[in-house]
Amino acid sequence: MSDDRVLIVDELVAGYTPEVNILNGCNIEVGKGEFVGVIGPNGAGKSTVLKAILGQCGVRSGSTKFLGEDITGLQAHQLVERGVGYVPQTQNVFQSLTVAENLEMGCFIKPEVFNERFDYVTTLFPKLGQRASQKAGSLSGGERQMVAMGRALMMEPKLLLLDEPSAGLSPVLQDEVFIQCKRINAEGIAILMVEQNARRCLQVVDRGYVLDQGRNAYTGTGRLLLEDPNVIKLYLGTLAKATGG
Repeated sequence: MSDDRVLIVDELVAGYTPEVNILNGCNIEVGKGEFVGVIGPNGAGKSTVLKAILGQCGVRSGSTKFLGEDITGLQAHQLVERGVGYVPQTQNVFQSLTVAENLEMGCFIKPEVFNERFDYVTTLFPKLGQRASQKAGSLSGGERQMVAMGRALMMEPKLLLLDEPSAGLSPVLQDEVFIQCKRINAEGIAILMVEQNARRCLQVVDRGYVLDQGRNAYTGTGRLLLEDPNVIKLYLGTLAKATGG
């Protein structure tokens, strides 16, 4: 990959408690405007990758670069200022606030951009405009995920980090979320998505990484990984076999 890489995760070793590493030399790259997915079994370190990037766990060695700048160990608010958006897996909306107020929280460090970005986000996701005065806690799971994504877009990120966006949703709502992800990516925003639904993830991303025990097991385009016999056998299971993936 050329120097138009947005994100470079290089030989990252990280964990939450001393002397216990979850990541053991993880490598990930995301190019400008690229949609990249990370899959793997439970405990493989998928979500830890995002937390390490966001400075939410201890990095023992290795580095993370964003647009050529070493951001290893920076806190989440510092990354937001630099152009990194983040959508956590759970508790990702302020349920007592309206949709509009949630979006306003997305640019609280730069409130002067609210009107412009609100128009952008609600054009991208018209349903958020229709629900602007509704409390986020009264929305469906899929709509709350849309609010969380919209809030992350309020600071005009160049990279969006998504932590298992389909978790806890019905298959229909999962499809809606993946369509939303593709819509965001089509706007030129690079995405790094950690996802539990491995098969669906590989169907929508440009490239994928399979993590196992905190390190890269396989990497390639989404389609190549879907068709790789070893990936099917070890990680995608009988569903992928039955559907020819």
